[in-house]
Amino acid sequence: MRDRLDSLYKRLTDTVLGAEEASYLLLVGLLADGHVLIQGAPGIGKTTLAETLAGSIEGAFNRVQFTPDLLPADLIGYSMFHQGRGEFEFVAGPVFGNILLADEINRTSPRVQSALLECMNERQVSVDGVTHKLPPPFMVVATQNNLYASGTFPLPEPQLDRFLLSVTMLLPDRATQAQVLELHARGGGDGNGHGGAMFRADELPAIQDAVRAVPVNGALCGYIADLCEAARRQRGMFQSVSARASIALMRAAQAVAYLEGHAAVHPDDVKRVVGPVLTHRLSGQEVGGVAASPESVVEEILQNTPVP
Repeated sequence: MRDRLDSLYKRLTDTVLGAEEASYLLLVGLLADGHVLIQGAPGIGKTTLAETLAGSIEGAFNRVQFTPDLLPADLIGYSMFHQGRGEFEFVAGPVFGNILLADEINRTSPRVQSALLECMNERQVSVDGVTHKLPPPFMVVATQNNLYASGTFPLPEPQLDRFLLSVTMLLPDRATQAQVLELHARGGGDGNGHGGAMFRADELPAIQDAVRAVPVNGALCGYIADLCEAARRQRGMFQSVSARASIALMRAAQAVAYLEGHAAVHPDDVKRVVGPVLTHRLSGQEVGGVAASPESVVEEILQNTPVP
């Protein structure tokens, strides 16, 4: 299984050059049965990376381009009266799939963004008082342009908390940019030659169960709790780290341990993902005229929290 996961990782990194960290974290999110938010400027491969992951899994994949005129019904579905049967019929929206690519999620209104809350947390949709279960597994991979980009809306705090982790993609260095140009000059790099599915969707729940079974001892649970508590006490942070965030950090660390072949979760596994799990849940404000950065907060709590 790890050989297959290594092959999937290689496919991701070969498709989007310079995206090694983002590819690894996407795999962590998949194994931990969580949702992933990919952030960065336009044109650096966010959508291509998400599409490559979806194309590598044989299941129902839907892509939604989030725009200002998108309505909640366009996403979750709606009830329509059927004249012949004399009853209402539910028309399922694109959330009814295994992987949903929410492209440029912060370009639509908070009302539409909030329509995903129940889907992401309970894996279900409620329309007109009727609850419809989503097919397992269900994963949201959302891309988001930087908040300073024109025409964007910040994601609501409850929705940010439902993403297991966030991935920040940056423009690659000059050498990698040259490799990208060479790839396109040879007629490649279109993101469509991923080679077909490598996993079936019905395989994923068993893999995710195996990840949840990776042991986490009491000392590691205390370490995770200490890290999250330290983030809550940090000056300059006005968004709290929820109990869901603590669970997300543990699940992500279990996925890292599984990928690395560890028999149990190690402290280094926790350190590997504490930044991606916490930074999008924190928002800085000025303290003494200096703006606090979520990244600097995470670095500080890692340095000051004793390691078991």
